[in-house]
Amino acid sequence: MAPQALGRALVTAKWLSEAVGAGRVGPSLRILDASWYPPQERNARQEFKERHIPGASFFDIEECRDQSSPYDFMLPSESHFADYVGRLGVSNGTHVVVYDGDELGTFYAPRAWWMFRAFGHKEVSVLNGGFKNWVKEGHPVTAEVSQPAPAVFKARLNTVLLKTFEEMIQNVGSLRFQVVDSRPEGRFRGTELDQGLESGHIPGAVNIPFRSFLTETGHEKSIEEIQEIFREKKVDLSKPLVATCRKGVTACHIALAAYLCGKRDVAVYDGSWSEWFHRAPPRYKVSELKRSKA
Repeated sequence: MAPQALGRALVTAKWLSEAVGAGRVGPSLRILDASWYPPQERNARQEFKERHIPGASFFDIEECRDQSSPYDFMLPSESHFADYVGRLGVSNGTHVVVYDGDELGTFYAPRAWWMFRAFGHKEVSVLNGGFKNWVKEGHPVTAEVSQPAPAVFKARLNTVLLKTFEEMIQNVGSLRFQVVDSRPEGRFRGTELDQGLESGHIPGAVNIPFRSFLTETGHEKSIEEIQEIFREKKVDLSKPLVATCRKGVTACHIALAAYLCGKRDVAVYDGSWSEWFHRAPPRYKVSELKRSKA
């Protein structure tokens, strides 16, 4: 897949390595490590300090979020996002490449990709295969932390790419848009706990676990394979589509996969199941476990 296709939603490790080698990292090209892990498992910032792609900066999703919200990783305000990415040297004219170090290949990078797009930025790409494959292919790494010159970023929220709890509630009755849930099947069906939370799904939602879009090596599957996955689940990419998950992260894999197929307007329900579980009426929480208990 050509890295220039579809607004460069993906770039290859080869393409990025050549850009790094040619000294192109700077005001016009910024690389961001958007890794996040459960604190008891791994320390993303520490791992970044020890080893990262040359010229990269650390995009801390814990800092770049609405910290007043009771739900994890909710979008920050326009001014918060603009100030944060500006300090990372990103302007409105910068091509941003995001990656993470997850063992799957890609986990949090699509969330950062979607955040930039939600705030009006067009030139943003995910490193196909992530840091895992960057290292596997023998591309350079460094412990040297760069200090990019601050830039001015003007953020404008594109509400087309974002859905609120109220809009999701209305859709249960109106069915104006399709809803795809990216969580594992057991959590979608309600047969296993979701990080200690009772699980289940929004009425009418379709389940496509986000890993479905990744190959065994951790790269994105081909456009043809992705299109077939959506077809099998009877998801019509010509109609409105909203992605959801546990906390608005892996839902962004749905948005990225659809984008690669030419659909650029997939919205993400930012609160996802974390918010839905706490706010929706009981009849709007579909769970097989509840039915089996009844």
